[in-house]
Amino acid sequence: MASSVHTIERSQVVPRPLDEVFAFFADPTNLEVITPPFLRFRIATSAPVAMHRGAQIDYRLSLHGAPVRWRTLITRWEPGQRFVDVQLSGPFALWEHTHTFTEGPDGTTIRDRVDYRVPFGPIGALAHRLLVARDLRKVFDFRRDTVARLLG
Repeated sequence: MASSVHTIERSQVVPRPLDEVFAFFADPTNLEVITPPFLRFRIATSAPVAMHRGAQIDYRLSLHGAPVRWRTLITRWEPGQRFVDVQLSGPFALWEHTHTFTEGPDGTTIRDRVDYRVPFGPIGALAHRLLVARDLRKVFDFRRDTVARLLG
């Protein structure tokens, strides 16, 4: 039996112009800054990383003490509007993260939508209930707070 697809969505407005906000998120090295320290997240791909459709980026992190390698592929690249990264290899059975940016009167709205599936069937479903959903909320809470501090 396949495990179900889960979604986490977040949105925030920062008082900066769209081109500046998009440039911040288009630089993969900033991902290290907006990811919580408990993950020990590091980019393994040599800098600078040229972002474009087809770009692959490798990461190293730690999940509950276990080292994890993660590779993503940029499947959509629309400068100033959106980009999508999809996990090619890593801890999830599915990971598709859509980043969308919209300029408005109060600044730029940043939207994140992640569709993901945890592997390992019933064991993965239990892990999702006990750890994964909570961990992802922590990751995106930290990200929101750090982005607000850096771009607020």
